Amino acid sequence: MILSMQAFQKNLPKSSIEQLVKDRMPKKSGRWWFSWRRRDMDTKQETNSNPDQEGEQLGASASDEVPSNLKAGRRESSSEDDSGRAREGSSSDGQSFSQMYRKSLRLTSEQIVRLNLREGANKVVFSVTTQYQGTCRCEATIYLWNWDDKVVISDIDGTITKSDALGHILPQLGKDWTHYGIAKLYHKIHQNGYKFLYCSARAIGMADMTKGYLQWVNDKGTVLPKGPVLLAPSSLFSALHREVIEKKPEVFKIACLTDIRDLFNPQRRPFYAAFGNRPNDAYAYKEVGVVETRIFTVNPRGELIQEQTKGNKSSYSRLSELVDHMFPLIVRGMPTSFEYPEFSHFSFWRDPLPSVDLSALL
Repeated sequence: MILSMQAFQKNLPKSSIEQLVKDRMPKKSGRWWFSWRRRDMDTKQETNSNPDQEGEQLGASASDEVPSNLKAGRRESSSEDDSGRAREGSSSDGQSFSQMYRKSLRLTSEQIVRLNLREGANKVVFSVTTQYQGTCRCEATIYLWNWDDKVVISDIDGTITKSDALGHILPQLGKDWTHYGIAKLYHKIHQNGYKFLYCSARAIGMADMTKGYLQWVNDKGTVLPKGPVLLAPSSLFSALHREVIEKKPEVFKIACLTDIRDLFNPQRRPFYAAFGNRPNDAYAYKEVGVVETRIFTVNPRGELIQEQTKGNKSSYSRLSELVDHMFPLIVRGMPTSFEYPEFSHFSFWRDPLPSVDLSALL
């Protein structure tokens, strides 16, 4: 336990401590580790004048009853650490109590106001100073959005990349494994006033790699819009097992997106559209309130499927031609194409339909 605190600044798991106690600690019948307890036992044995079986049983029962409070006190003193995660004690009447502490990075409204955040991306730095490792810094970004902004959710593996497994590996080797036309589509949607949120079941340890890949995607000068990247707070192997083998990324996505949705006005739907690559993604997007007509899934061949009309297959390039119709321009929270649909790009600039003589058809 001491070595774990010195080397890693972390406590051993409770299961590991119990296993070590079970394997390494001596049994009750063996010799005592603490000299003061052995002296107490020696004095008790000297005071017992009758070394018969009955006297030994009484002495054993007394020794089991009396040091029980001592055991609790010793366990309390040895389990206390500087982290303050859990503390045990004993009250005056002998009843034990426990007090739990939980670390949190959620700021109150007053603390957020003191940060003086600007609209958009705000870079912050977390610094942790330890005795043996010095000061470690971790950079992050806090995004400040308006209460009436429209958010578009996008998965990463299989949605921006062409597959889940190879999307982790090939971009690190310099191989472009990105769906054709997705950068231009996302760029046009972002120009119309929509915010992008990237949500993936990747491990949090791949945050730097994932952000670097999103900045690396470039389609002839067109890059992906910037936005918060939300990853699963778990290890690399557990995240790969959940997403690639179990294929259940919706467990994390539902919990994460629900937490983001609750930050907005409960009477509005902040999530306007969503892109994924599996039915599990579509299920997660429905659970957080995305309209079914604006949920899109893409397969490894690049075929884009709308969730409501699964028989109609499209692509990112074709959807970018209809982006002003599916994602109308937002001005002061009001989509102008819905207010004046006859002057939208979809209606005003297209060729008129030819006139048909119905009498000739009869």
